[in-house]
Amino acid sequence: MITDLIHSELPRLTVSLRKVGELVLADPGALAQMSAADLGRRTGTSQATVTRFCQAVGLDSYQGLLLELAKEQGQVPQERPLGPDIGPGDDLEHVIAVIAHADLQALRGTRDRLDRAALERAAQSLAKARRIDVYGVGTSGVLAREAESRLFNIGCPARGWTEVHAAETSASLLTPADTVIALSHSGSTREVLSPLQLAAERGATTIAITGDPRSPVARAAEIHLASTSAETSFRHGGFGARHSVVFIIDCLYARVAQLSYERATASITLTAHIREEHSARARRRA
Repeated sequence: MITDLIHSELPRLTVSLRKVGELVLADPGALAQMSAADLGRRTGTSQATVTRFCQAVGLDSYQGLLLELAKEQGQVPQERPLGPDIGPGDDLEHVIAVIAHADLQALRGTRDRLDRAALERAAQSLAKARRIDVYGVGTSGVLAREAESRLFNIGCPARGWTEVHAAETSASLLTPADTVIALSHSGSTREVLSPLQLAAERGATTIAITGDPRSPVARAAEIHLASTSAETSFRHGGFGARHSVVFIIDCLYARVAQLSYERATASITLTAHIREEHSARARRRA
């Protein structure tokens, strides 16, 4: 149990960390109504000290401590309702909680919303493709490079295109043996729609990852995979959907690696030395 662990660790803790541990043991039930900052004030320490205490007893965060105490007391913690707003007076603990809550909700929503049959069709096409184009601009352009990097790492001939003229040039040279991925959270980005339509005209298999299945980009593609936005203050649209899209890309990446297992494992093995050779630690040892 977590309280037993804290008891055993107290003698090894610094004075400030021990203050936190002693208050936790004195009244563990009271912590459900306290933030990490509150606990720091109550013990005459700080929020950072509370975080270090949690790490000292093997937990990742203060929320982890609350969860373990709630389990021990046989109750489910009553979480503070969290909306998407971050105000100028909110403390760092609230900022972290809002962002984490939003991203977890987006990942769960994407997982539940994801069309398994469509994902399988997309992965099968990518695994067999002669060439793979990935189209995206702005925030989606960064994600296009992410997709390129992942697929290229397992031997797929993938290229991310983030400029419309270059994307259209590449799309015009595709064949029915090729596959494209179009990334646009809104599903209405013209710079993504245009090369996607050209690729479709050339007979390539087309995959769209958007947040709106009724959008022009989604309708122009053979296969649609739905992303979910995790919007908060300062994070809207594509910024809010980033983790959701990366999750879908990672699912495709892992499934394609499975479907092309020998090629994927050979590619990873052949390139493993590059990371080691560029490691500062490796150079120091040498």
